[in-house]
Amino acid sequence: MNPIVTPAAVNPTVDYLRISLIDRCNFRCQYCMPEGEELTYLQQQAYLTNAELLTLLQEVLIPCGFTRFRLTGGEPLLRSGIVDLVQSIAALPQTKDLAMTTNAFRLAELAQDLYDAGLRRINISLDSLEPETFDRIIGNRGRSRWQQVWQGIQVAHQVGFDPLKLNVVVIPGVNDHEVLDLAALTIDRQWHVRFIEFMPIGNAGLFDRKGWVDSATLRQQIRDRWGLTEAQVKGNGPADVFQIPGAKGTLGFISQMSECFCDRCNRMRLSADGWLRPCLLNETGQLDLKTALRSGESLAELRTRVKALLTAKPAINFKMRESGTTGAYARTMSQIGG
Repeated sequence: MNPIVTPAAVNPTVDYLRISLIDRCNFRCQYCMPEGEELTYLQQQAYLTNAELLTLLQEVLIPCGFTRFRLTGGEPLLRSGIVDLVQSIAALPQTKDLAMTTNAFRLAELAQDLYDAGLRRINISLDSLEPETFDRIIGNRGRSRWQQVWQGIQVAHQVGFDPLKLNVVVIPGVNDHEVLDLAALTIDRQWHVRFIEFMPIGNAGLFDRKGWVDSATLRQQIRDRWGLTEAQVKGNGPADVFQIPGAKGTLGFISQMSECFCDRCNRMRLSADGWLRPCLLNETGQLDLKTALRSGESLAELRTRVKALLTAKPAINFKMRESGTTGAYARTMSQIGG
């Protein structure tokens, strides 16, 4: 039996929910997918429906304090009815912020509709400016996909997404030689590049072979080239934000391997099949909201269980870093929920 927790006991800082809409992706990125293995994906009926997701948001999660939402995957633009879903979430009066993380492959065709539906912030994975390197990272062996992704970024910029962020997972010997070129994108454009330390999720072999580059090393490279100052505007997430002097955009560094930021984590994750999880890599206390909803459990009881998990969250964190180990996790990022 879960203890009854009063709203006053809920951690007031946890107001950000990352919502995975689908576990499938049309890319097979090296740092996400295991090498040489076929993945087992969820069946369509296993996903939360749009109606179920909206019910959970309105009746359970928003009353527990969640007001900021990010739509992820897999690749969220593969989700059927994505524009209508964005519009529905954006229209909720309690929604203070709605963002999306995408690989941008379908963004050129959908950017205007998403913007008109109420989406304003978008993060795009762009791990290389070199088409050959990009295609190697995403596991593409056919016609290059770099140009279509780059076009999606350009269209999103023209439509008016602000901030427009580019996520870069830095892999030694693969794309670490492009750090300065990627950082330079922020000089003349109001774009925000986020360098992410490579994590041992989904591809143990690659991580063991390549290792990772810490954020301090990346910052020093950029500082030696242009100088680097702390940005005046901080982000909502775990990035430490800097700026090249005089640049229009910013540079963020997400340092989950070298600098544990669990003490300032303000988020939980909702998987595509309805599991509410307190931490990216620690699922202690996770709740199966979909099964509870479909079995007729009362919304009041679901709220009580979510509040209990919120109260427990400060003690549920990135145990891998606490122990000082770098062991790999078998599930891919798309299966966890970005």
